[in-house]
Amino acid sequence: METPTRTDPPYVPIRKTGWAGQQKAPRWLLLAGAVIVVGIVLVALVHKPSKTEQASDLKGFLTDMRTATESCAAGVGESLTALHQINSGGSVSQNSADTIGIARYGAQNCSPANNMQLDDLTGYEVTESLAAYHLTAVVNDLVDWCFPYAQRVQNDVANLAGAHTAASRASYAATLRRDTADLNRERARIDTILRSAITATGATGAQARLPNLPG
Repeated sequence: METPTRTDPPYVPIRKTGWAGQQKAPRWLLLAGAVIVVGIVLVALVHKPSKTEQASDLKGFLTDMRTATESCAAGVGESLTALHQINSGGSVSQNSADTIGIARYGAQNCSPANNMQLDDLTGYEVTESLAAYHLTAVVNDLVDWCFPYAQRVQNDVANLAGAHTAASRASYAATLRRDTADLNRERARIDTILRSAITATGATGAQARLPNLPG
């Protein structure tokens, strides 16, 4: 009797594999990632601003700062000049009335709520090419110079011009001296940072001027 022919499939051993999460990333994916990283580095190097570009950007920044603060700063200068005229004699009553009007209006104009240029300054963003020069601090300090410091000084001028007794005049004069000192300290801080940036970038010409901040 013959042994029946076997029809079972041939034995194939089961291949042992690791978990799917342990598989290596395809080589093309690694190469693509490396290319992207190199590209980012090259772009950063290509866009590194030159001193000439920084000087040009700084001039634009200074122009923006002068424009934003000029109306408030002009009011401060006019208020202090009017007060000086009172102290110098002349028609005291008329000069006092004029000075009070000038100073009160100027004080209102130094508030971002009443001055579109100052309101724009509160949201001003310094261009990335000037990031190393701490100009964001300048923007913030200029806002502070206008509001509250310049506003306080002009209200002090109005109060002093309208004082009717020696005691009230002495009190308002002392307050004006204190607030003017605060105003000038803020300006000194602004000027120090800006002069450093001007020197570092080599910016020159009419546009490389500091904001005119009287006090």
